Amino acid sequence: MKKGTAETMTGTASRRSVLKGMGGLGLGIAAASSGFLAWRRSASAAESLNYMCWEGYNAPSILDPFQKNNDVSIAIDLITDSAGGFAKLAAGASRDFDLVSSDSPWIQRMGPAGFCRFIDDKDFAAQYEDFYPQFRAPFVPLQFEGKATGLPTRWGWVGPTVNTKFDKLETWSSYAPVFDPAYRDKICLLDWGDWPIMPLALYAGVNPYEELDQAALDEVRKVLRAAFKNTRAIVADLAVAQKGLLDGSFRALIGGGTYCTSSLRIKGHDYIQSIVPEPKDGLKQGIIWMEATGLIDNGKNTQVAADFLKYIVSPDVAKQLAITDATCNLVPNSKAEALFSEEEKKALQMDYMWTAWDNSQFHTVAPNIDDMLAIWQEELAAR
Repeated sequence: MKKGTAETMTGTASRRSVLKGMGGLGLGIAAASSGFLAWRRSASAAESLNYMCWEGYNAPSILDPFQKNNDVSIAIDLITDSAGGFAKLAAGASRDFDLVSSDSPWIQRMGPAGFCRFIDDKDFAAQYEDFYPQFRAPFVPLQFEGKATGLPTRWGWVGPTVNTKFDKLETWSSYAPVFDPAYRDKICLLDWGDWPIMPLALYAGVNPYEELDQAALDEVRKVLRAAFKNTRAIVADLAVAQKGLLDGSFRALIGGGTYCTSSLRIKGHDYIQSIVPEPKDGLKQGIIWMEATGLIDNGKNTQVAADFLKYIVSPDVAKQLAITDATCNLVPNSKAEALFSEEEKKALQMDYMWTAWDNSQFHTVAPNIDDMLAIWQEELAAR
């Protein structure tokens, strides 16, 4: 999850933004990394694949077995934000790539952009059968005009991240503490593009995933202004935010959720938890984020690319994608669950994941994200 185009506006960069990106294309796009990184490329391999992906998907333990077993070499192009990767493909680089792993709204957008190699759900029936029912075909968030643009690969939720050594989870059944004078200078907002904006808008009664009029945008401005006044810090660096959470400087982080929680929990800090608030006035307050992998229509459309897509969502590989050095996340493959240790399941908060799912919006690119990011920046400058 991670992600944000705030860095294109502020010049800041965070570990989250290095791993993911989700914001408005109209604000300007950070360039995807230039050039390919050939990962143990074999000159004698019968075929080659060009793969654009986030860090983690390129792990040797994932790529090497596929390359060896399929007589293929895989060249990696690491992306630093989803919007930038998409912009690169849309500008013509789609002709150079076979597949991409990115945030799900950008995989879905490949459909209307005209460079998606749609998958036939029947050809991936075995993969869908392994998924939790919530991710099986037809999976609406990855569809365009009734056709699938890719398969889900990792997911999690956005809600308050709380240090239960210093606070009770029940206190965070809503975002009210963000605005409570009793919590002044005890809250950290993560400067991660749209991620802190969306939950605060939901608390204000504004659904940011719908088209917003000026009155709704004014409410977003009000809620951000109020949050800034009560906030101790607005932090882009994940390590800084996590340190403040661990030592009690921050009672809660807003705008991160499981993306900044699981990597702490797997190191033994199980008193750090991410939850989603209760629905407010009928509006769900949590947010589900997801990554996906899609095939690109580059004119070659090789079978080996489709085989890799099946491979990347298989139980063993899904388990490896879930637990990485950079971050730890849930995966849609239900058979992978049996491969996790009890400690890993606890770190990923698997006992809570469907409660979070049921009480959350599914993240898409918001129609007015450019407006909301501009408001964030204006209010931040005036703080």
